[in-house]
Amino acid sequence: MRPVVLLSALTLFLFAVSAHSQATLITGGHLFDGTGEARVENPGILIQRGRFLAVGEGSDRLEDVKHIKLEDDHTLLPGFIDLHAHYHVDLFQAGRIDETEAYPLMFLGNGVTTTFPGGEKQPDKMRELRQAINRGDRIGPRLLNSGPYFGSARPDWESGRSPESIHEEVHKLAEQGAAGFKAKNPTRDELAALIKAAHKQGLTVTGHLNSGVGDSVNPKDAILMGIDRVEHFLGGDTLKQDRHAYLSWKHVDTDSEEFQDVVALYINHGVHFSATLAAFGAFGQTDSPVFEDFADEQRFLTDYAREHHKPREADDFTELADTLYWVKKDTLKAFYQAGGGHLITLSTDHPFWGEYTSPFYIHREMQAMNRAGLPEHAVLRIATLNGARAMGKGEQLGSIEPGKWADLVVVEGNPLEDITHTRNVRWVMQSGQWHNAPDLIKQAEGRIGPRSEAEMADWKPRAEQD
Repeated sequence: MRPVVLLSALTLFLFAVSAHSQATLITGGHLFDGTGEARVENPGILIQRGRFLAVGEGSDRLEDVKHIKLEDDHTLLPGFIDLHAHYHVDLFQAGRIDETEAYPLMFLGNGVTTTFPGGEKQPDKMRELRQAINRGDRIGPRLLNSGPYFGSARPDWESGRSPESIHEEVHKLAEQGAAGFKAKNPTRDELAALIKAAHKQGLTVTGHLNSGVGDSVNPKDAILMGIDRVEHFLGGDTLKQDRHAYLSWKHVDTDSEEFQDVVALYINHGVHFSATLAAFGAFGQTDSPVFEDFADEQRFLTDYAREHHKPREADDFTELADTLYWVKKDTLKAFYQAGGGHLITLSTDHPFWGEYTSPFYIHREMQAMNRAGLPEHAVLRIATLNGARAMGKGEQLGSIEPGKWADLVVVEGNPLEDITHTRNVRWVMQSGQWHNAPDLIKQAEGRIGPRSEAEMADWKPRAEQD
């Protein structure tokens, strides 16, 4: 059900274009502010100039406000934060590009108010999107640009790069507005140089790492170097350094001393961990409640793309990924129970091959975490406050508290009792701007992919066309 908005159509329009300068009061419904474990009756939230001005006490101190009254079954949540939000699509098995037309609407329509892409295929295109959103020319989530991968996963990466060249690139990207960096398959020297350069700019580094086999870096060594976040696998001595991390982690023993040691390493160094459960589960799709087709994501493709796209086929990695999905659920639960809950972040890490879209994956990842044994309140904090703190933005984002940027989501139902109620996004606010979520989703339909053969070149990486 929609909330009752006590405004004229003209006032609603004025509010939409000038939310940063006018005050808004939200009453009714229930609130989970991201700091506690319970949902409470909404005490009133006052918003002005894109920030939360008051929550509860003091929320009635302004007389001339726009009043939004929610229904009793609505729950207010902090805006969701996806720290591995790929805008990548690969509809024709020709390589990934970044999709910037439909995805901003879809992410925001799913309650994702902040995205960190975690490696951009077309950094200039993604930077232009961020600038357009910041100017108010485009609607979308707050975009924390990552720039390209640092490491051999970047197609034009030159092996053996000097620390000086890495420092120079980091400085340039930071000047262009990058909010953090992603290392994927770096060497030890490359990663050390990236961490040093990023920290000099006051920015964070996350890493897709390996076991230490060959020239790769084990997460344990990366933590000792000072990395801020690690993705996919905890690492440490649980990974045998004579084989790839994927082949080693499937045998991990959460009761072993090696596992307990690596968990303690994360906690002692305050390093955040992104499990990316659902990304691995998508390959096997055996956990059907998580991967049910709840969104009809094919409707976002153009008619031409729906007819001609080439879905990703099963390969040698499919069975391994399915095994790893279940193992990773066990290790995530063990990490949480060992006291690492405040260090877990939500990362979807799922490119679009024509089946599941990244923006809807936020809900699959939360459900997968919950099914792994993490309580609902912990999952919601992981999706909000933990992510903000991991990016060094805990004072600005992640919870509904006075002084923070006004990012929130209104869902129908109580996700503290059933995490799948996060799927029922009705309204979303980003930096004080109020949006009807279903309308945003509707605007994105039929916009992904070429409309004819003549547009195919735009949906393949430039290198594939040369």
